[in-house]
Amino acid sequence: MFRQWLALEAGADPAERAGAVRRAHEAFLSGESVGTPVRGLIADSWRRSARASVAVDRVASVDLADDDLAAHRREHPLGRVMPLFRELLGGIVEDGAHLLSVCDEQGRMLWVEGHADIRRRAERMNFVPGSRWSEPHAGTNAPGTALALGHPVQIFAAEHYCRPVQPWTCAAAPVHDPRTHRVLGAVNITGGDRLASPHSLALVQATARAAEAQLASLVPAGAPARLLEVLGRDGALLHSGRSEAPVRLGVRHSEIVLLLASHPDGLSGGRLALELYGERDVSPVTLRAELSRLRGVLGPLLASRPYRLTARVRTDCDTVAEAVGAGDLPTALAAYRGPLLPLSEAPGVVRTRRMLEDGLRRALLARRDPELLDTWVRTPWGEDDLEAWEALAGALPPEARAVPGARLRALRDAYGIDPPRGSGAPRRPDATFPQPPVA
Repeated sequence: MFRQWLALEAGADPAERAGAVRRAHEAFLSGESVGTPVRGLIADSWRRSARASVAVDRVASVDLADDDLAAHRREHPLGRVMPLFRELLGGIVEDGAHLLSVCDEQGRMLWVEGHADIRRRAERMNFVPGSRWSEPHAGTNAPGTALALGHPVQIFAAEHYCRPVQPWTCAAAPVHDPRTHRVLGAVNITGGDRLASPHSLALVQATARAAEAQLASLVPAGAPARLLEVLGRDGALLHSGRSEAPVRLGVRHSEIVLLLASHPDGLSGGRLALELYGERDVSPVTLRAELSRLRGVLGPLLASRPYRLTARVRTDCDTVAEAVGAGDLPTALAAYRGPLLPLSEAPGVVRTRRMLEDGLRRALLARRDPELLDTWVRTPWGEDDLEAWEALAGALPPEARAVPGARLRALRDAYGIDPPRGSGAPRRPDATFPQPPVA
């Protein structure tokens, strides 16, 4: 699988490959289909760029400058690991032929460093601090495509969608928040054809992982950041933000902390009981006893009148929901570790579980990205998702549909559903993910 992220296989001639890809690029712009020697991930990126109406002769726009750029650098988490980037990639920058750059999660360049001569050359395509290099703004490029896919990638010469960038070759890797798994940005090296090697891709990937490890080791400023892990777990893990081990919560306590984290202004006893027990006839004493036991675990973090958490507790659900809302599906899919507290039958938890699953699932079906869909259907919670398998089969070229086709036939047989005659197949009657949220 590593090979698909590499621009050139061993022994390939860079000049010959660049010419072949350039011809394929021009053919694509003329409306022809994309085939060999263009990598599938590049063809997909070209299509995304075309759908975003990126002009092939454009240069990147500049979103941040002067005081705004300086403030964003100071506030951005990757500023804390910039010395590490310089230490690990400084040798490449100092050779006078390459650039080191770091962008934020929206593809805006925070730093572009290297020899003055090569920086001046890069300025011709607006490869400067403050410029925006996400795919919808600058087409196929290493930092933008790494952010779009959530994976380290090389982009070689004419694989770039925009012509002003095609003299360059780049290798980039996304950097994630080690606690929430949210994409913080990407680290990138830019230069000539020599970068189209396994070494450069492995180097930026290792640098990104080292940055994540350093971020994890840094003590947060101010109050500890608390995180509640509830995805794919029967009982939650509550991280205090300090060095001690996380607190493991039982099912009922997990439900209560999740509900209170979702309602930072607090819940009355009656409302909390309704979210936990629904219409069941449960004595108020039962809830008070649960909260008393939970207070013994949380201490001053749990307050009453109304019941609330005295400090912000972020959940891994927040990461998924925010990424879906921002259209960052690779991050959302990476952060989604499974259904939220799957054993819980508390109405408030069930409602949140369904809304989160359905939001992510619907976004994946709408995007129709074969790699993301393939990741989804290979999980325990997606392996029986008939609609996702149908979307995957439809997103793949005909010669690659054998596996999803066989799985579709097996699922339709199991559900007693005939193959669709039109473009849309019936949904399975007992589906978990498509169900509407509980009111």
